[in-house]
Amino acid sequence: MHGLSKKWVKAKNLFENNPSHPSLNTELLEPKHRLIYSFRIDRTYRALFICLPDSKIEIVAVTKHYRK
Repeated sequence: MHGLSKKWVKAKNLFENNPSHPSLNTELLEPKHRLIYSFRIDRTYRALFICLPDSKIEIVAVTKHYRK
């Protein structure tokens, strides 16, 4: 779990400085009307977040990334 913690800190810092950083692969998830976004922590894990008023972000979950 320590490895994931280090990756989380790195991804969080990237996100705070530039939410559109290419390595984060930030995207709006389906269904789009729910306005839930995600960004990549590593190949396995993603952080799910929502946008709040006043340009604030709330991380709602860190999950394993679903792949077909």
